[in-house]
Amino acid sequence: MAWKVDLHVHTRYSPDSLTRLPDLISACRRKGLDKIAITDHDTIAGALAAQILAPELIVVGEEIHTTQGELIAYFLQQAVPKGLTPLQAIALLREQGAVVGVPHPFESVRSSALARGALLDIIDRVDALEVFNARCLRQEDNRKAREWATRYGKAATAGSDAHILWELGRGYVELPPFQGPEEFLRSLAQGRVGGRSSGPWVHVPTTLTKPLRRLGIW
Repeated sequence: MAWKVDLHVHTRYSPDSLTRLPDLISACRRKGLDKIAITDHDTIAGALAAQILAPELIVVGEEIHTTQGELIAYFLQQAVPKGLTPLQAIALLREQGAVVGVPHPFESVRSSALARGALLDIIDRVDALEVFNARCLRQEDNRKAREWATRYGKAATAGSDAHILWELGRGYVELPPFQGPEEFLRSLAQGRVGGRSSGPWVHVPTTLTKPLRRLGIW
């Protein structure tokens, strides 16, 4: 038996998503996802709230803006604030036993990817690289991430990076069932990455959502 797991999902707790938690949970059931990691920007509030609604479904994660670009982490107990250096953020994640990864590490279109030099500085301190992100416009960026995961012996993660429900499940890992961070890492070692590109149009609603949220709409 293998679980189908989307390891990069956003909700309305991120400033660029309108996805409501009950709708997200229903969509997971409909799409056959066994687990998802809610990785909102710089908060775990949405993941914690979703975990109350569906404890068997949700991994508490966070996508963290550091001074050099983004990190992604799983099995958090407390949120890590934005604006820290990558090393400072990793130290706080290690204190709480979280699994530390790098999302879309070679993204060449979006500016949020971790800077190349910063990635090299921390590569020995992270557990995983995201080798498939369905929002990456250039598949060469995903291929390069997979090459680095192999070269440096890192676990391979994948996710849709969904900001709208249509995207959910378009990036995933099929892996043995797990409980907790240590089993999660062991399962990832046996995982199979899959998915399809979501295409460029999904960035349009994300771009429009940010100013609407700032104006208090939705």
